Amino acid sequence: MTTSSSGQGVSLGMPELPAPDYPDDVRARLEQDAREIIARYPDSRSALLPLLHLVQSEEGYVTRTGMRFCADVLGLTTAEVTAVATFYTMYRRRPSGDYQVGVCTNTLCAVMGGDAIFEALQEHLGVGNGETTDDGKVTVEHIECNAACDYAPVVMVNWEFFDNQTPASVKRLVDDLRAGRPVTPTRGAPLCTFKETARILAGFPDEREGATEAGGSAGPASLMGLRLAKGEAAPARVVHPRDGGPDDGGPHGRPRDAAVHLSSHDAPQETSASDPSHPQGPVGEEGEG
Repeated sequence: MTTSSSGQGVSLGMPELPAPDYPDDVRARLEQDAREIIARYPDSRSALLPLLHLVQSEEGYVTRTGMRFCADVLGLTTAEVTAVATFYTMYRRRPSGDYQVGVCTNTLCAVMGGDAIFEALQEHLGVGNGETTDDGKVTVEHIECNAACDYAPVVMVNWEFFDNQTPASVKRLVDDLRAGRPVTPTRGAPLCTFKETARILAGFPDEREGATEAGGSAGPASLMGLRLAKGEAAPARVVHPRDGGPDDGGPHGRPRDAAVHLSSHDAPQETSASDPSHPQGPVGEEGEG
């Protein structure tokens, strides 16, 4: 139905038909998984978030069919499910690539080079924010804080960390992803596709050999505050700008190593698993004399 006001048409749209159901075999498989998820919670509606990850693992995004399925098994309305699915950005609402490449453009990452990385990546792939390459491999988006400010600028691929990135290293990263070459995150489990990641986020075990053990823990930069609080680190030193200062050399006139700066923000290390010319991870414990 269409009405007009002051000569301008205002489209009210037509009611959508109910979403189609999954094929019988797919629904039966998802129902079995859903029962396992729901059994974890005393109140079934608490299972909605992992169930949305479950249906996302089926098609790579949360479809109307997926939301209808969640509503059916939890006894909710589709409006209630839609309200949750549209609130959280981890749930995709349209088809996307095998690898979600998210560039942090929040304050610190932006200042440290995130904006330049995001611009270079879009130009390199020929896609805009939220768009997917023609081969269906990579979707690019800018995202908010990854809670990894100590390794800024940070890029995430399917929620795995790639620290201390540069425009050049990120270009190599997406080229490797599109070519099917092995890519290893700076920290965390080995990379898998977005659908596989969604199933893991639904609460099902990652059955790949060594994946759980590879989860790792916080790196030296993340633990610096804790070490300072415990009195374990060397006393803080004044760190001058990268372009030189009154004390541009180390003791006895030796140049300072970036690894001994109090914060990686003062001397970012260009490290990337897709950048073989730079070793992966921090080169040493920061703050040590």
